[in-house]
Amino acid sequence: MVWFFLTPSGTALRYRAADTIITTRHREWAKYLVGEQGLRERVAEYARQFEEMGEEKDTHTIAVPGADPGDPEASEEPRPLAQIETIDGKGYHGYLLSVSDPKKIRLVVPNKAGRGEKVSSMVERTGAVAGVNAGGFADPNWNGNGFQPIGLVISQGRVFYRDLPMDKSTQIVGIDKDGKMVAGRYSINELLDMGISEAVSFSPRIIVNGKGLIKNHSQGWGIAPRSVMGQKEDGTILFLIIDGRQPGYSIGADLYDAQQIMLDHGAVIAANLDGGSSTVLVGEGGEIVNRPSTKGGRYLPTAFLVFDNPESVSVPNIWEGLTAKDIDPAKW
Repeated sequence: MVWFFLTPSGTALRYRAADTIITTRHREWAKYLVGEQGLRERVAEYARQFEEMGEEKDTHTIAVPGADPGDPEASEEPRPLAQIETIDGKGYHGYLLSVSDPKKIRLVVPNKAGRGEKVSSMVERTGAVAGVNAGGFADPNWNGNGFQPIGLVISQGRVFYRDLPMDKSTQIVGIDKDGKMVAGRYSINELLDMGISEAVSFSPRIIVNGKGLIKNHSQGWGIAPRSVMGQKEDGTILFLIIDGRQPGYSIGADLYDAQQIMLDHGAVIAANLDGGSSTVLVGEGGEIVNRPSTKGGRYLPTAFLVFDNPESVSVPNIWEGLTAKDIDPAKW
């Protein structure tokens, strides 16, 4: 106990354990490791850091193979649209979904008012090639219906949902009409002027302009299941899915782990998506590829899905005419 509370190494481990608890539904338990004041300060400090990490202007550009008829790669054998590889590290197991054409990705939402939808159901219902969970949502007492998003939802260039003014900035993750990933702090008006196509609210952005923003594990926000989206210079979108909270199989990863995996795979921009028990990777036919900490996956408001022919996909706005005041996130 003396080592745990009074030595630098013990304190570092204690705070990492507290950060891990903070990512769960039992956030208040972290006070037994760092005290109530320490818990409040820790959460506030992460919020401040995440805001700062979204400020730097992103200048990355992409070159989608085959877009230019003079591109030597245009005559080569086309790459598969979606490929999945396994990812392993100290204490964690996961998957990396690579999507060669970013314009084949759509943000899909539930098809029934009043409740979210599992990503496996979205993929099966729409005939998608693959899908991952996307943005966060209101979840009172961790028993919410998954229907009320937090922040904004933009699909096919249209604002489906917002709980903030059009000119107020927020942290977002998405893709513009040209297939370029967009992440960081923007207002809805700015996003629409930029030609945003698909987007949700979430943070933090962990890579910008080819450099990682998280310095070490102590800033990694604890160990948990993770979902991260990134993009390479050739336009390839990367979705990293790390399982967690399952001792003997995978306990999870921190955001520094996720950042380094994305950098190792060539990401020049990357951002955190909703993780924890929402983390899920689904393959064709609605088959769940990973091992979610919530068996079968959760009911969610949004998912990034990959399609062979996205132009043929219809995504109706299930929140049309609704605001946050019109939705009871606890009622099924």
